[in-house]
Amino acid sequence: MNTEKDFSPLTPNIVRALNDKLYEKRKVAALEIEKLVREFVAQNNSTQIRHVIQILASEFALSQHPHSRKGGLIGLAACSIALGKDSGLYLKELIEPVLTCFNDSDSRLRYYACEALYNIVKVARGAVLPHFNLLFDGLSKLAADPDPNVKSGSELLDRLLKDIVTESNKFDLVAFVPLLRERIYSNNQYARQFIISWIHVLETVPDINLLDYLPEILDGLFQILGDNSKEIRRTCEVVLGEFLKEIKKTPSSVKFAEMANILVIHCQVADETKLTNDLIQLTSMTWMREFIQLAGRVVLPYSSGILTAVLPCLSYDDRKKNTKEAASACNHSLMKLVTPEDDEDEEEERGGSKVSPAKEDGQPKTEVDGNDMLNASQESVGFSNISFFTPAIADRPQVTLDLDGIVQVLDRHLHDSSTGMMTRIAVLKWLYHLYIKTPRKMFRHTDSLFPMLLKTLSDESDEVILKDLEVLAEIASSPAGQTDQAGSCDGTDNKLELKVPEGTKVGQQHSTGSKAADSSPSTPSMNSYFYKFMINLLKRLSLERKLLENRGAFIIRQLCLLLHAENIFHSMADILLKEEDLKFASTMVQTLNTILLTSAELFQLRNQLKDLRTPESCDLFCCLYRSWCHNPVATVSLCFLTQNYKHAYDLIQKFGDLEVTVDFLMEVDKLVQLIESPIFTYLRLQLLDVENNPYLIKALYGLLMLLPQSQAFQLLSHRLRCVPNPELMRTVDESRYMDSKQQVASKRASHTQMDYNELLQHFDRVQSKHLEVRHQRSGRASDHPDRKLM
Repeated sequence: MNTEKDFSPLTPNIVRALNDKLYEKRKVAALEIEKLVREFVAQNNSTQIRHVIQILASEFALSQHPHSRKGGLIGLAACSIALGKDSGLYLKELIEPVLTCFNDSDSRLRYYACEALYNIVKVARGAVLPHFNLLFDGLSKLAADPDPNVKSGSELLDRLLKDIVTESNKFDLVAFVPLLRERIYSNNQYARQFIISWIHVLETVPDINLLDYLPEILDGLFQILGDNSKEIRRTCEVVLGEFLKEIKKTPSSVKFAEMANILVIHCQVADETKLTNDLIQLTSMTWMREFIQLAGRVVLPYSSGILTAVLPCLSYDDRKKNTKEAASACNHSLMKLVTPEDDEDEEEERGGSKVSPAKEDGQPKTEVDGNDMLNASQESVGFSNISFFTPAIADRPQVTLDLDGIVQVLDRHLHDSSTGMMTRIAVLKWLYHLYIKTPRKMFRHTDSLFPMLLKTLSDESDEVILKDLEVLAEIASSPAGQTDQAGSCDGTDNKLELKVPEGTKVGQQHSTGSKAADSSPSTPSMNSYFYKFMINLLKRLSLERKLLENRGAFIIRQLCLLLHAENIFHSMADILLKEEDLKFASTMVQTLNTILLTSAELFQLRNQLKDLRTPESCDLFCCLYRSWCHNPVATVSLCFLTQNYKHAYDLIQKFGDLEVTVDFLMEVDKLVQLIESPIFTYLRLQLLDVENNPYLIKALYGLLMLLPQSQAFQLLSHRLRCVPNPELMRTVDESRYMDSKQQVASKRASHTQMDYNELLQHFDRVQSKHLEVRHQRSGRASDHPDRKLM
């Protein structure tokens, strides 16, 4: 430094001492400066005061020589002490050169700068608040300083500044938040600890409402929650817990919508092996649960994002039990927010005004790429880099359900083979709920959902299949599905009359404005998707024989519970009548027949067929019969069920012309077992009336003659030996008895004007087709070079 330069009003002795390498000499100079400045204060000479500060700053604190910088720092601190309460008038000039020294490469100099600033702040107290951002910025750098002495000094200054902020009611939070938002993304552990400590302090100050600015720092808080330091995580948990308590106390003032996307992102875990990620996910899921319960329908526009985060968590094991429970609560609460009012068209919601041009063909205004929307980035280190979920219609005052986005999420989880069982169940529950609450809008998505719902029938879990069937049954029976698209169901005719008795229809409670609302049991009430469902179900069973073997009966029985059993059997019989794969048709008829004769769910249908007393029951019998002809033994059992014993006998007479295989005999064996079951109790009792049931006895003897002398042969033979002598059974007035039988027969005949000859001819035609196909197969098999006769 040029010692000949004029530094007045500083004396040459003061200048020399300030430049000295010894601390004691610099301290003596500082005392002289303090004395000089006090005199200027007494004289109210602000010009000289500013001149002294300017010299100390530019010529010393910002000098190229380290000893001069040290002298300048202690001199500026001395000025502040001398100024006392008037130091607030000169704080900018005092603080800025000191803060510049915070960046010095010399750790001792950084320490002196910290000491000088401490003295300046201690004197000025609340007057430093207008310069808080500068001080905070400088302190945040020192918080991560590698030198322990510097860190220690910065901590003293930090505590002093916190005390000042806590005591004051003039803190400018609006000006501070942008800086806080920027610095909160620091990856340095000490800087994070500094940031979170300040947020904790500001949160406790009654006059500072940091909750209003929580959306701007919430993402950063969750970033800090993932820090490797246990102490930092604990402090961050406390801060987030305090914020959540405050949110619960004043939910009306909380900006839920602005924070929903942030929670969605942090509810998704990128690396499940990191324990910190588990903590972030649990905390954000807990927040999400509270948000949904407190904000209600405000979060509906973000429902697709919420589901993206929540659904995978439902399949967690007990290691993440708390997260799973929080996710389950979120899912349940969000589902409850969807109401029938979400099914209103946009025109209705706007009082008849035109729909915006941005929305066409039922698509949402805001088109967001599906992958971007469903896979929020978890690698972002800054709030500005986060990929947010955009509400479907953000410019409308009403809260709008993002139905298109929800369906995308649900469909995506169904397609994902790695999706857990509980997640798949939740997806199907959502689809069912949406079809109940918003049927009109949901049917826009049915064509895209339908194939995957059918594929889900092959799921390994029975519970998943049950939920899947509920959705498909709702689609098939919902009044909202009544369209003019019946022709799209593979060209099926409209002769099929589908019926649903009162009290059994799945979607009956929401048939608003539908003609099906007051339909009688004999009125067609299934929609166009019902027949399409039946066709595709049979196609799937045909292509996946294991599905038919393992789950076919289970699926059909459940459908009979969800939809009217008569509809199921009537439609399947109608479709199988046109089936080209005769082997599958025979197998399917056998399956249906077994279900019909053994399942408790089919009790009502069996009773309807048992007596054939109504034209409807006769029509059903004829429909079933024509398809049952694919399987001769099943056809006979149907005749037994409907008490068409003469026709059963006529059919058995034709069995001599059929190809009797081992499988055929096994089916006869099963039929004998069924005759001994409770289902055919009435048939066995009719054996007591020998004279009026001769064809029943003949038909049973016919079965006996077909069987080899197996266990089933012995069982049926023993049963027939129990048939009583007709002479011994005549214990009542013959004429009265015969009149009674004739009345019953005539009453039955009045409703059963069926052409049994035509039915027999149909049986012959079907069996001829089967025989022809078997011959073709056997011909192909004999032509095979590796085929050997056994």
